[in-house]
Amino acid sequence: MSYATRFAAPLTCLLLSLTAHAADVPGRSAEGRNPEGLKAGVFDPAREAPDFSVRGSDGSALTLSRYRGKVVLLGFGYTHCPNVCPVTLAVLAQARRQLGPLGSQVQVIYLTVDPERDQAERLKQYLAAFDPTFVGGTGSAAQMAAVRLSYGVTAEKHGTGSDYAVAHSSFVYLITRDGKLRALMPFGHKADDYVHDIAMLLN
Repeated sequence: MSYATRFAAPLTCLLLSLTAHAADVPGRSAEGRNPEGLKAGVFDPAREAPDFSVRGSDGSALTLSRYRGKVVLLGFGYTHCPNVCPVTLAVLAQARRQLGPLGSQVQVIYLTVDPERDQAERLKQYLAAFDPTFVGGTGSAAQMAAVRLSYGVTAEKHGTGSDYAVAHSSFVYLITRDGKLRALMPFGHKADDYVHDIAMLLN
């Protein structure tokens, strides 16, 4: 049984997907040209990615700076999400496989928008179903809200009881080896687009 099934909540996962229209993507001109040649929207100029310290799914303190020297793909989601989150993680896992040996120079970090239910061990089990190298992050509600704020990520709880859903931003940040926010990939892109952009950032 897939994790998408095992962790599905009865409610539909409501997501605030970033649109891929040229005018709405950082760094794209009105004509949709990307000055870097990346598939994702580019931050121009690149800016320092906010660091954070939360509880990692690997049992240690998780910071962004721990992965200096690697390209980091930073996403936000939660383990009860029945559709978009599993799709995103599956695409990231496929991209890392397609990169072959270069995949070892890429780190996926997935921060929960649902710290109430997503404890470190649960995140570890969930992410391992996609790729055992993926690292998740959780913490107190206040901690995770502060991280979301620093990255402009929205999250809103819908429903009551234990079967609530969380509406959240669904894009993925591409962070360079030296810790700069370089691009933002909206939901819906294929693994090939990630492979293209990661290879450019690694080179």
